[in-house]
Amino acid sequence: MDILGLSTSPSSGGAYALILNETDGKRRLPIIIGTFEAQAIALELENIKPPRPMTHDLMRNIIQSFNTFVKEIYINELREGTFYAQIIYENNGETLTQDSRPSDAIALAIRFNAPIFVSDHIVEEAGIETDPQMEEHEEGPATPEPEGTSTGSEEPASTSSRESRIRMLEKNLTAAIAEEDYEKAAKIRDELNRLKG
Repeated sequence: MDILGLSTSPSSGGAYALILNETDGKRRLPIIIGTFEAQAIALELENIKPPRPMTHDLMRNIIQSFNTFVKEIYINELREGTFYAQIIYENNGETLTQDSRPSDAIALAIRFNAPIFVSDHIVEEAGIETDPQMEEHEEGPATPEPEGTSTGSEEPASTSSRESRIRMLEKNLTAAIAEEDYEKAAKIRDELNRLKG
């Protein structure tokens, strides 16, 4: 994954969405991070060097002082809306891993020019498709019946209502992506996943 950028909105309460983009695909993965971590990532992306080392710069300096370097980071788990990551580093020819928040891992990865990997199941579950035509193609077979064709039982009506809500959310998701409001897109995606079971 590549870092596409950082996004925020007035409703975020000071949090930022870090947007990762598939290098060989069309999906994006928004991860909500704090202001401090967003600043640490933005400073390095913009090649701005503060007069004194910030926390992630200090971490890089300490890691390097032990003849160690970060090889890659791997976002490997998503539990109850929280992402988990591992920093994979090498020390004297030995490969080691360290648990980390994705924001800290990414802040270190860019300081070491290390690649960022995300587990396929996480991208499938939490990623946002950026090609609307592909979304329509995938949704094609699941076209709900018009509401007027209900048999009168409560189950088809509730199913139709749920499918209408899903269609509306999918349209809102496409619009949020087009507007690059990734925080809103992430919330819509989570609601869609809940509705789809």
